[in-house]
Formats: sequence, structure tokens, C-alpha cells
Amino acid sequence: MTDPPSPGGGHRPSVRGRAALVDCRDDSSIIEASLRTPECFAVLFDRHAAVLHRYAVRRLGPEHAEDVVAEAFTRAFETRDRYEFARTEALPWLYGITTNVIGLHRRAEVRGYRAMARTGEDPVVAAFDERVAARVSASATRQSLAAALAKLGRGERDVLLLIAWGDLTYEETAQALRVPIGTVRSRLSRARRKVAHALGGANPAETREEDHERP
Repeated sequence: MTDPPSPGGGHRPSVRGRAALVDCRDDSSIIEASLRTPECFAVLFDRHAAVLHRYAVRRLGPEHAEDVVAEAFTRAFETRDRYEFARTEALPWLYGITTNVIGLHRRAEVRGYRAMARTGEDPVVAAFDERVAARVSASATRQSLAAALAKLGRGERDVLLLIAWGDLTYEETAQALRVPIGTVRSRLSRARRKVAHALGGANPAETREEDHERP
């Protein structure tokens, strides 16, 4: 069986060359085609690896991100026969797998946030801070934000960051984590309260609900 590609792998055929092998109009078609022609799965990698790599960098830093993405795509490739083919967009599924792999490094993630809370210089939280700077009060510090993220439970942090960084809807987050949408809502509500409390009332992860209820 052909192995899936990895971010640091060798030469691969061009996207154009692989795309000729499959109907590339949607992710589901690519995954279905890869059941017959495994190398077609590389098209999915080319579509989504970059955004998943950025997500992994934000959560774990650059030293772990490449391995995380490679492992996530390996797992996706190995379980592609169980994909829900009615879902044309595979990114929530891939985010879920990537988040599970990140969970194996959760101690490193928490250590990074705690280091940021002490020094204010951690690049992982800096990326988060840059995204939400306009929503954080002037008195809130990166250290406070990092400390708040470190104290969140894994489920709360996963939901919060999939929505804040992955820009997933509530439904997509539920799909990614394989939990009911009510669980997503409750975890997000708890995470928002904790972060807001740590920041003196300013909530950098607060989003308008309608933005995450889109079809």
C-alpha cells in the first residue's frame, strides 16, 4: 500500500498530475478514489496540509508541527475507508485527527503556555495573541492569556482553539471531536468564562454565535 505524503517527504508528482486521476471537485471524491488508487490521497494532503500545519504550530510550536501533521495524515490515510462520504468537506475530519495527535503532546503544549506565562515570549501564544489583539483589553497581558489556556481542560481547550484558530462552526467542531453539539456549546461556554475571568473580563475567544452556526 502506498504511504501518504509527509511535509518533509521527498519529491511528489505535481498536484495537476495527481488531480487528473480523480474527481477533485470535493474532498469526499478524493478519499473515495484513494480507496482504489491510494496515491490519490496525496491530493488531499496538498489541499489541507498547510492550514493544519499552522494550527499545529500555534498549539505546539514549530518543533512539533511537522511530525504532528505527518502523523495526522498517516492516520487519516489508514482510516479513510471509515470516512463519512456524504460530507464533501474533509477539513473538520482532518482537524479532529490532528487535534487527537496534538493531545499526545498535551504536556508539551501546557509547558509552552506556562513558559509564556512566566516570560511573555512564547511564540505559540504570541500567534494567538496577534489574532485576537483587537478583542483583548489594554490591561490584559500575554502572560495572563497563556496562564488561562494552560489551566483549561483538554476538551475545553480543543473546542476553544478549533473555533478560534480553525474557524470551525459548532457543528464542524462537534464533527471533528465526535461529540454532540451540545457538548461543544457547554465546553466553549466554560472555556470563555475561564479565559474572560483570567483577563479581567476581556474575552479574546468570544465570537458572535451566528458566525459559527453557518451551514
